[in-house]
Amino acid sequence: MYGRHVGKSAATKPSAAAAEKAPAPVDSAAGAPTADDYEPLLPRIPILDLSPQVDDGQWAASAFSGEVVPFRATAFREGHDRIGVDLLLLDPSGTQTEHHMRPIAPGTDRWEVDVQLEQEGRWRYRVQAYADEYATWRHNAEVKVPAGIDVELMLTIGHDLLSTASADKRRSTAERRHLSEAARVVADGARDVDERFRAAVDDRITRILTERPVVALPSLSPTRSVLVERTRAGVGSWYEFFPRSEGAKRLPDGRWQSGTFRTAAKRLPEVAAMGFDVVYLPPIHPIGRTFRKGPNNTLEAGPNDPGSPWAIGGPDGGHDAIHPDLGTEKDFVFFLGKAKQAGLEIALDLALQASPDHPWVAQHPEWFTTLPDGTIAYAENPPKKYQDIYPINFDNAYDGLRAEVLRIVRYWMSLGVRIFRVDNPHTKPLHFWEWLIHTVNETDPDVVFLAEAFTRPALLHTLAKAGFQQSYTYFTWRNTKEELEEFLDGLAHDTADFLRPNLFVNTPDILTEYLQYGGPAAFKIRAAIAATGAPTWGVYSGFELYENVARPGAEEYIDNEKYEYRPRDYARAAALGRSLAPYLTMLNRARSEHPALRQLRNLHVHGSEDDAVLVYSKYLAGAFTRSGKPDAVLVVANVDPHSVRETMVHLDVTAFGIEPGAQFEVRDRVTGQRWTWGADNYVRLDAFTEPVHILSVKPLEAAR
Repeated sequence: MYGRHVGKSAATKPSAAAAEKAPAPVDSAAGAPTADDYEPLLPRIPILDLSPQVDDGQWAASAFSGEVVPFRATAFREGHDRIGVDLLLLDPSGTQTEHHMRPIAPGTDRWEVDVQLEQEGRWRYRVQAYADEYATWRHNAEVKVPAGIDVELMLTIGHDLLSTASADKRRSTAERRHLSEAARVVADGARDVDERFRAAVDDRITRILTERPVVALPSLSPTRSVLVERTRAGVGSWYEFFPRSEGAKRLPDGRWQSGTFRTAAKRLPEVAAMGFDVVYLPPIHPIGRTFRKGPNNTLEAGPNDPGSPWAIGGPDGGHDAIHPDLGTEKDFVFFLGKAKQAGLEIALDLALQASPDHPWVAQHPEWFTTLPDGTIAYAENPPKKYQDIYPINFDNAYDGLRAEVLRIVRYWMSLGVRIFRVDNPHTKPLHFWEWLIHTVNETDPDVVFLAEAFTRPALLHTLAKAGFQQSYTYFTWRNTKEELEEFLDGLAHDTADFLRPNLFVNTPDILTEYLQYGGPAAFKIRAAIAATGAPTWGVYSGFELYENVARPGAEEYIDNEKYEYRPRDYARAAALGRSLAPYLTMLNRARSEHPALRQLRNLHVHGSEDDAVLVYSKYLAGAFTRSGKPDAVLVVANVDPHSVRETMVHLDVTAFGIEPGAQFEVRDRVTGQRWTWGADNYVRLDAFTEPVHILSVKPLEAAR
């Protein structure tokens, strides 16, 4: 099963953790339980707080192919004897590997190991804790033997451990020989005590018995799972445009001629040249006439106003039809082919709603909400009203609706669409999304669903747990240093086991005050943080032209493209030096050249003495890069688009692979400048020129 839920139903089947922990039921008629009836919840060596896991194992944790996942557990035992902790990891093909976990944060009994998961499918893991006999003996012997306490007893115990280890046939012949020879020396009473002791604790013996310890009291945790999906489910640069605007023309009589898939295809090479991977299209279906909205969401549309693409359905069809102005199915397939040639994937909007003219309204009125006066309820998000859109009511005819939606999704899949951006998923039942995504991914695990979920945290998070591979977030409304520190740190560490953020900087519906009044600096700042703060980010077309004029009293664009054609002259803006496209290209090139920027869980926030200077790093160890060399990027951003900021930044250099006290070279991806830095550095960031440093980090010896 490919779905993220571990059991069939939370209501009908207990979680794996509950099944493993629950004591056997006691027959009340048999009297009070005795001591023999109780089954302890804890193993011999307690193993707690496994990570990654979601809701105590009810859902599979999520990862994408190539993601470096930190596996963690809390493990300890009574007394002072030493323990070891291993990750037992089973890949989707059934092959098990063992990974020694290291202690972190002394005093917390927390253990960790990082593993890069490449193979797509469901991985399973358990954590094993055990008494490490050699480590315990060595710790005690290093205290007692030099002090002359119980010397022969300690050496006898050491000899027995080495002999036992040398008999382990899982070890190599050379390792067994080294262990046997060490045991012989330790047992030789004719030798000096120091020589006997050194033979038992030399580096080679320690390495052998660290790699394969002498184990006692092995204890196992419950099993947890991690669903690894294709890389595009977690990494990508998205670009949104309306195909009807690409190539749209105003005719001599004042009417508009819509762009088509053929004219929109001409824009694809330019989008790819900026380094984007995914092109997202708003709905491409026929648009209703009844209550069609005019410019700027007015209630009166002229005969040539195109209407909102989200008011889906008319005489030409519904969700499985293409607006005739855009072309035919053949034209859409042509568009998909051109996208593939350019190295782009197409994401299609899945908006489960209907215009009053949608065929569903006549054929299936039970799929909507009928009010006491006999009318069908239209969509509202007070104070916004959408008279041109009827919401679907899943509670009226659930089975029929879900079958129809699955049919629609599979139709577009059959044409080549593998990514769906889902409009307002938080207004539909969550169990429906769980069923739909699971059903699709069961046969087509490469299909990705993005949730446009600007909603309450619990709802947003549960949509992700239910199966959405990506989600919009609150990024557009996090603008101060303090807000961004908390937000980015939370994405990397608090919700990374189930939520993959897509940091769109703007949408047709969202033009924040920060962008309205921040000038060009605001556009650079937001793009830089989005592109480096998470492995998936996106822009809506017009962003690179610094479009910043809002409809009065709203955070939506004036002359909104949702309601009218908006052809743009990108070439003229570039010729006049008024395009952000080169900056976006630089950001996407940095993402392609720095594998650390294509990871989610590796972000580390650093300090600055200015309340407007945000500092964070992303680091990937050489063991996880194709080159075998570590990769580190340091971002220093002035988030005040109206000022020049001078301050000191204070870095925990160990977070990006530098030894404490060492100096290192940084090169700014924005300007090409180079500096030698240490843990404490002066920065000057001028919002009116370059408000953000994007610094590649190298040790001085490597830089030379």
